Amino acid sequence: MNCNELREYYELFAIGVAEEPERSEIRAHLNRKCEVCMAGVKKALEMAAMVGSAADAAQPSSKLRQRILASAGVETRGFRWTPVWAMATALSLAGAVYFGIQARRDAGETQRIRAEMGLQNDEMRAQGAEITRLTEAFAILNGPDTKEAAFGGARPRPPRGKVFLNPTQGVLLIASNLPPAPLGKLYEMWVIPRGGRPVAAGMFQSQPDGSAMHVRRGAVDVESTNAVAVTVENQAGADQPTSEPLIVAAVPSGASPR
Repeated sequence: MNCNELREYYELFAIGVAEEPERSEIRAHLNRKCEVCMAGVKKALEMAAMVGSAADAAQPSSKLRQRILASAGVETRGFRWTPVWAMATALSLAGAVYFGIQARRDAGETQRIRAEMGLQNDEMRAQGAEITRLTEAFAILNGPDTKEAAFGGARPRPPRGKVFLNPTQGVLLIASNLPPAPLGKLYEMWVIPRGGRPVAAGMFQSQPDGSAMHVRRGAVDVESTNAVAVTVENQAGADQPTSEPLIVAAVPSGASPR
């Protein structure tokens, strides 16, 4: 199947309900670094994660709407869908096009050719890292034991979004309206246990449009986690927060998996 045929299945894939053969086709496109599908799936992942977390709403696709209603046993005829899908700005995905370099006889161009190949290798490595990050995010978002906590809903101005915690896969944070950290600074995520000190959970930077996705892989004691927070720190990071948190997502005690 080509990308145009798969577009309407991105949302189903993001929430883990895509069926065969579309599910395998999308995975195959991602594995071969298809830029169209990578960008589409990433946007669908953000939309799925931001449900109910933003004030503005977007209408889901008709296929996704019908699939969800059907799976819930709801009669779709005459049903008016309430727009509850929050519009999240898709994270920018750097496009990398590999241009084949033909052999050149002019020895003076050798250095330039090597430089071009080095840039292409860097772009391919960046794509591979992005695919890995998306795979990790899907594992957390679609995990049966994943719990979620929203932040920013009561504030007149964002940042707002959700965090997802899975005891074996890790923590996923998806945010919107989070301005890029100042020069020389980065955002640092913290997992805060009940009655304990914050535990550093990785550095990240938001996109120019204010969107951000950060994954902290590894086991996490969800039951003892009180909150997930984000502060602005020096690029080297900090052992403990040195500034007031911009994001605090309280994790309800005894919260059931989604």
